[in-house]
Amino acid sequence: MSASLPVAAVLDRVDADLNASVERLFELLRIPSVSTDPAYTPHVGRAAQWMVDTLAEIGFEGSVRPTAGHPMVVAHHPGPGKAVPHLLYYGHYDVQPPDPVELWDSGPFEPVLVDAEHGKRIVARGAVDDKGQVMTWVEAFRAWHAVHGTLPCRVTVMLEGEEETGSPSLDAFVRDNADELRADACIVCDTGMWSVDQPAITYSLRGLVYLEVTIAGPNRDLHSGLFGGQVINPLNLMARILGELHDADGRVQIPDFYDEVMPVGANERAQWDALGFDEAASLASVGLQVPGGERGYGALERQWARPTCDVNGLLGGYTEAGSKTVIAREAMAKISCRLVPDQDPRAVMDSLKAFVSDRLPKGYTARFVELGTAPAIRVPTDSPYLRAAQRGLETVFGKTPYLIGSGGSIPAVGSIKRILGMKSILLGFGLDDDRVHSPNEKFELVCFHNGIRSQAAVLAEMARIAG
Repeated sequence: MSASLPVAAVLDRVDADLNASVERLFELLRIPSVSTDPAYTPHVGRAAQWMVDTLAEIGFEGSVRPTAGHPMVVAHHPGPGKAVPHLLYYGHYDVQPPDPVELWDSGPFEPVLVDAEHGKRIVARGAVDDKGQVMTWVEAFRAWHAVHGTLPCRVTVMLEGEEETGSPSLDAFVRDNADELRADACIVCDTGMWSVDQPAITYSLRGLVYLEVTIAGPNRDLHSGLFGGQVINPLNLMARILGELHDADGRVQIPDFYDEVMPVGANERAQWDALGFDEAASLASVGLQVPGGERGYGALERQWARPTCDVNGLLGGYTEAGSKTVIAREAMAKISCRLVPDQDPRAVMDSLKAFVSDRLPKGYTARFVELGTAPAIRVPTDSPYLRAAQRGLETVFGKTPYLIGSGGSIPAVGSIKRILGMKSILLGFGLDDDRVHSPNEKFELVCFHNGIRSQAAVLAEMARIAG
């Protein structure tokens, strides 16, 4: 990094500008960019344009790019005009629906600052997933631009508007724009810290298979008194099939499900044990006491390195107030599997479909809608870009960041690796209790602040990598 671009003044600018940074985040959070509900489509487009306009204020040239679904945002900054690393920053500006709205303490798209254990916290849909995290690096760019008039690296930004719906347009967009998007490394800010004062870099993500299943039986809804005991109830049938997904020890019973699952090595397990994860406290934070998952594995191993299968939604029959005694003609379930490295999402999807189909009585049918697939990801921990990220975090927190896994999935990371041949640095600032996808989603103000400072310091360290 050139001596003319010191980071200390940038960090001072971040601190001085924090209130304005929060207000800019609030502007974005007020836009209800829910990607899954067509009623919100105009707001999704409005959020995309807001991002383009905001990046333009700090020296980027960008535009809203159409896709078959919601648009992408792509923007470029040339950096200091010399041989420096080229970084791709990925995030998403779409959010989950706010439902159930009645469980929010304030309007989901009316961001507020509330007092809490760690000081102030930002509460709104998208506060941490992913608008707040995206704004950590946008505000870091802003501080660099304000102090030095440029960024220390060449930067490309790609923001997605469909991450919360499985990224259906992502692969085609990345393939069609590969030459424009390809860089030396990708920075992704959609993960978490170990604790409010302990930074972390995520080096593994589980993959995903997501399937909607509808089982149909009789040609109409039936009177349960006249037909009960004569026909197989599709809802009962669905419940039985779903109940057979796991054995008594929590192992998934889909054929060949574990064939490619590699055991965790002793050294890696020892590193996880040394983190001191408190499973009882984690369960208590969500009002529970008894753990789930496969027996015989520790909590972090179950979360980071073992595959799962879960029912995410059930629908069928009469669900309104009062009674209506019918045997429904069909039943629907949404099923997801979280995968680990070496599992093939396509093979798991096909096996899951076969698991359901093989259990249907004659005359009953199943309709399948694939809602998304993504492979599991492991990031090499010895890359110069990951080491640069570690140094940047150490600058801000004064301690070495932990290397951790994540039970979640980010489809874009797999696409970026597969199509662009690039590795991603998963650098996030969320906490486990941030209520992601739930009412009262929040982002601790201290995490937002330290996230901006960290992104600024990481940029400085990235610029030191020989190009």
